[in-house]
Amino acid sequence: MSSHEGGKKPLKRPKKQAKDLDEEDRAFRQKQKEGLRKLVELKVKTRGKGPLATGGIKKSSKK
Repeated sequence: MSSHEGGKKPLKRPKKQAKDLDEEDRAFRQKQKEGLRKLVELKVKTRGKGPLATGGIKKSSKK
C-alpha cells in the first residue's frame, strides 16, 4: 500500500451558493459603501495640505 491512495483531495472547491439578502443586509452594505466613500473623499482632501504636526522640539546638532 502506498501513502498516496488514502487521502486524495478534490482539485476544485464547490462554488458558494448565492445568498438571498434581505432588506436589512442590503441597507447595511449600502451604509458601509457610503462610509467608505466618505473616507476616501476625506483622504483626497487632506492630501494637498502640509503635515499636521509641524511644531515640536527640535534637537540641535551642535554640542
